[in-house]
Amino acid sequence: MPRKAPVDLLLGLLLAGALVVGAAAPASAAYPTLPASDGGQVLSNLSAPVLAPGSSGAFGFRLANPLAGPMTSVTLSFGFYSFVAFPGNASAVPPTGETPTFSGPGTSGTNGSITLASLAAGSSFDVPDDERISVSAPGGAPDGTFALRFALSFTEGSVAYRFESRGFFSDAQWANATLLPNGASTLNLTRLGVSGVLPETAVLVRADTITPILYGILAASLVLAAAGGYVAWRRGPGSRSGERPAPRPQSAPSAFGKSRTSDGD
Repeated sequence: MPRKAPVDLLLGLLLAGALVVGAAAPASAAYPTLPASDGGQVLSNLSAPVLAPGSSGAFGFRLANPLAGPMTSVTLSFGFYSFVAFPGNASAVPPTGETPTFSGPGTSGTNGSITLASLAAGSSFDVPDDERISVSAPGGAPDGTFALRFALSFTEGSVAYRFESRGFFSDAQWANATLLPNGASTLNLTRLGVSGVLPETAVLVRADTITPILYGILAASLVLAAAGGYVAWRRGPGSRSGERPAPRPQSAPSAFGKSRTSDGD
């Protein structure tokens, strides 16, 4: 009787090895990557108000096209995703019923979006005054900062691109794409699966909007809020390989840095 067991065992080991190699291979990016500096160019002039509970203010931004061709089917979405109470520095999910809400075209509660049919190369778009977006804090809103994340999708030619801000990635995903084995900073867009990283901002709610301490908090918030800050500071077109070094080591650009306890979606 032929002995087939060794042959079957060998085939099984080869198949298992192939599966392991396949699992270890890096996943390809879901979207083609663009120069790291593009993230700070396509979304800029972020302006989020400082609100007292029960008040409202204007929310604004600028969309620009730094690419060689026109952007089409442009959609910018935004929404609150994390909250840091004051005093304190631990982040949490925004409290239900107490988070600021948007009003205006394309908005619904704590989220909103703006769509454009096209945006010519080298041009920019600011929300018109008659279509301005308002953000209001409920009367029972707690003191603290409410972080806003952004996502931008568009097509150039026949290629689809997508940008996302820090709030869309978990801590593990972000660390895997921004830290080298020696601890230095980098930005590997291929690992994040996006074309670029957008900045972020936050709405500050404070019952007493006059005290000097408010302005210190606001200043710190704005400095920490620019997700992809070092991306925006880069000069030159950069590489399109998906991985590029940062100009200097620094913490992950987020409204709440490493204090976040709630991972992105």
